Amino acid sequence: MAQDMGGREFALSVSYLRIARGVAEFTHNDAPHRNPLGSALRKDYERMLDVVGNDSTVKCLLLNGSGGSFCAGGDIREMRARMSDSDPSSHSPDATRRRLEAATRWLSRLRNLDVIVIACVDGPAYGGGFSLALHADFILASPRADFCMSFIRLGLVPDFGAIYCLSRLVGLAAARDIFLTGRCLDAQTAHSMGVVHSVFPQESLMSNARAIADTIRRGPTEALAMTKAMLNRSLESDYSASSLMESYAQGISMASPYHKQAVEAFLKREPLRYEWDIERPDGLQTA
Repeated sequence: MAQDMGGREFALSVSYLRIARGVAEFTHNDAPHRNPLGSALRKDYERMLDVVGNDSTVKCLLLNGSGGSFCAGGDIREMRARMSDSDPSSHSPDATRRRLEAATRWLSRLRNLDVIVIACVDGPAYGGGFSLALHADFILASPRADFCMSFIRLGLVPDFGAIYCLSRLVGLAAARDIFLTGRCLDAQTAHSMGVVHSVFPQESLMSNARAIADTIRRGPTEALAMTKAMLNRSLESDYSASSLMESYAQGISMASPYHKQAVEAFLKREPLRYEWDIERPDGLQTA
């Protein structure tokens, strides 16, 4: 991992990470192969999470892909190499289980980061690439974004947390449609189903994502992190457990300097620091 003199840019194997003003940008950078989710990118995610997860200055993480592709899914070249390996243990059921268990560990870290995660999808997000985007708190897309749970086309079942994440996001009926047909969703269809939060023109996708990240950066760090954590556990918690989490979290939030400043600003009729409704001239569409 190379780091510049400012300590804010990292060149990884097939990606790079930039951190500035409380916002981290992680870019998949294997455009010639449409940024596959192969072993190199998976290891880069582990390294990135080590950096971002231990940097208290980071408030928002943007995920994006270079060259007009977010992530084309699993690396088919690696799959073929494993099947051709003379050592049967390299492609045994147990070897597959171990690879996916290792992926689950860093995917869980990504989903449970205290920071808000935004996936910026320009071009295809197929198979594991779609699964990856679903671990973000928000998915932003350009009109040429393309979402496909392509596993069934290759005789595979969805993985990388896809069934868990998508069924909770769109409901079982829509998830059955997406998984069992393997059909592609364009940006507008994904937006109408609630998969995509906002659609922006291709040329301004990242500038709008950075503007949103800047808004989040100025928001209530503790309240955002705890609200995210409770939402992630809401469907597995009963009413009493959820209420108990609320009471503890609210105790922390009400003791924060941010809350005190916000109350004073409200009573003085001054603008609040965290205002999501920002005017953007280039066509924000929100779900």
